[in-house]
Amino acid sequence: MELNIKSILEQMTLEEKASMCSGEDIWQLKVIERLNIPRIRLCDGPSGLRLQNDADNHLGVNASEEMVCYPAGSAAASSFDRELMKEQGSALGEECQASNIAVVLGPAFNIKRSPLCGRNFEYLSEDPFLAGEMAAAQIKGIQSQNVGACVKHFACNNQEDWRMWTDSQVDTRTLREIYLAAFERAIKEAKPWAVMCSYNRLNGVYTSEHPWLLTEVLRSEWGFEGLVMSDWGAVSDRTAALKAGLDLEMPGGNKDTDAQIAAAVSSNELKEQVLDQAVERILTMIYRYAKGRNGIDTYDREAHHDLAVKMAQESAVLLKNDNHILPLSRESKTAFIGEFAKKPRFLGGGSACVKPFKISNALDEAAEFAQITYAPGFYAESDEKNPEWLKEAVHAAREAETVVIFAGLPDSYESECWDRHHMRLPDCQNELIMAVCEVQKNVVVVLHNGSPVEMPWINSVSAVLEMHTAGQGVGAAAVNLLYGKGNPCGKLAETMPMKLEDNPSYLNFPGDGNTVEYREGIYVGYRYYDKKKMEVLYPFGHGISYTTFAYSSLHLDKSVVKDSETVTVSVNITNTGKRQGKEIVQLYVSDATGTFGRPKRELKGFEKIDLSPGETKTVCFVLDKRSFAWYCTDIQDWYCSSGIYKIQVGASSRDMRLETEIELVSSVKLPQKITMNTLMSTVFQYPQLAEETKRSLRASSPKVEQFMSGEDETSVYLREELMELPFHAIRGLYETPQRDLDKLIDRLNQMLNSPNQIPAGAQDAKATKA
Repeated sequence: MELNIKSILEQMTLEEKASMCSGEDIWQLKVIERLNIPRIRLCDGPSGLRLQNDADNHLGVNASEEMVCYPAGSAAASSFDRELMKEQGSALGEECQASNIAVVLGPAFNIKRSPLCGRNFEYLSEDPFLAGEMAAAQIKGIQSQNVGACVKHFACNNQEDWRMWTDSQVDTRTLREIYLAAFERAIKEAKPWAVMCSYNRLNGVYTSEHPWLLTEVLRSEWGFEGLVMSDWGAVSDRTAALKAGLDLEMPGGNKDTDAQIAAAVSSNELKEQVLDQAVERILTMIYRYAKGRNGIDTYDREAHHDLAVKMAQESAVLLKNDNHILPLSRESKTAFIGEFAKKPRFLGGGSACVKPFKISNALDEAAEFAQITYAPGFYAESDEKNPEWLKEAVHAAREAETVVIFAGLPDSYESECWDRHHMRLPDCQNELIMAVCEVQKNVVVVLHNGSPVEMPWINSVSAVLEMHTAGQGVGAAAVNLLYGKGNPCGKLAETMPMKLEDNPSYLNFPGDGNTVEYREGIYVGYRYYDKKKMEVLYPFGHGISYTTFAYSSLHLDKSVVKDSETVTVSVNITNTGKRQGKEIVQLYVSDATGTFGRPKRELKGFEKIDLSPGETKTVCFVLDKRSFAWYCTDIQDWYCSSGIYKIQVGASSRDMRLETEIELVSSVKLPQKITMNTLMSTVFQYPQLAEETKRSLRASSPKVEQFMSGEDETSVYLREELMELPFHAIRGLYETPQRDLDKLIDRLNQMLNSPNQIPAGAQDAKATKA
């Protein structure tokens, strides 16, 4: 289908163009029959299609068609498996083609700033590198089927409470390094067809009307060429939104705002060129889908169900396995306790809610081959206590050899439109787990939750298997892992803190209803916990296996690297156990240059490898400038300090197995200027400047000469005090002439901006390496 989009645009009236920039209804874009512009349909769907035909509703309240429900984002990210994520995206794309869906509204990958966010079950990670890589993989899979992906929610929509009007106040460095970085990576790498703006304001401006965000950053800097649409009902001022770079308002149906757009063009408030550009992007998306429509209206649902099971199994995280209680023996007498064993929690609520065409539950799956007794113990959909059920559960536990408790969060705890208020499981579940532990020492807990929970019973149970909200295959996947048909190989995509009060956003979440201040800055998730050396329940990247792995032979292909070059890191991984298993090898970079305000380490690479017993594989990573860089607001760009960086490879953010160092040489010199307000400690970072300052001050001031040369206690004290003084204080305290200080400052600035000037920290690091 070869079409000239500009030719079609030229034939459209002003009113038609204005109308084209909003939807026809909840899900569809407008059709213009006289120009043969077809109607296309959008659909919620990062974890499966929430397809609504006769009961349209954007929040998942009304019924939807039966489709395949894959693991939610919180589960999928824990697989750390790009290829699996791409495979799921491709399957989702097939389902879109069969259902005539042009664009999937996903993936959603806002950073998990707080464990309380109601949509965390949808989102991927607290880490922008992991979130960006996994999102990019899913986008590539979806779009391989000639269906568009629409990434969301751009940007800083990290809570549900007051999301429609709260102002996310975020400093520039934090925005760049944490909240925009995942979008940047996914957009540059996978080139999604569309981006969805969020509801909130960002530093005072609604994201739907934010020219810096939607045009300067998204298009000019990142090179995005697709369409920008609003979240449903996010547009406050359509004219301002179009000017800012938003092309399509969703949903549609309001002709008044269409008329306002036409009137704005007629009055020259809005340039027609801006409107034309938006319409051209909309038409490009419409015809891109129409051209790639394959006409196949079926797909293999059972094969896609098998993929959902596989994905749930690969995403599960074994948190604890004392005395190798898992895998269970099929011959052992086992009690399954908890209504989730029969009615599994498979997804959260809201627009991400999918109606699965079938659901596997652990009780039915295990009953086919194992000796299972069952007690419901508690209600899956409520925190109401049932004393009789509790008594039955304790009795079943006492009679069994092993107990598996299926616990988790009710649907009402995790949903779009509201946040959680605490990190606890329902009291009835915590009480049941503790009661069972009093009569049974062999207790396994299987968790169904989309975000971290506190575990007051953790030291009383033998094993914990985190299943997350793992879609329609969750029951089969859990049983496969419990009984050893599969080997757990997921890792945590977010830190599990000991308690809610430990998390870095605790004092500033969700804000006062009007604003929410991101005061923790870049210290989100493990960046905060590791920097503070704070005890956590389980760290980012944690997950154990039924086998063991050894790391060896860490190697860099160069010892010194320029910031314009790449370095290849290789490491050998050996399966030292007796079972086939998969390890997720994580690479972290730690800044040892002495630069202030850097995290202890940051994830910059990961690979998932499959190993037979005794097998060794070499894993390679390629690091570039961004792997070492931080966002410097002085130059409004990414910057690497010259000096030493540690390359760490391990099994979690707190389990570093190997470490080496590399020296990086920066090609960028930060603009610096010494003034009368500059501290001596700043000047003395540079050895040559320090020597020149000491020489000049001693020549200009007898008082300085006296304590600089003295070895008595007072002289030592005054030399230390000097480091905390600005030049203007030296003028008065030590009677140093202003003209001498002016000349000194001029000389220091000339020296500072010479190409050979290196801070002392970098020289010290270099000397240490030598």
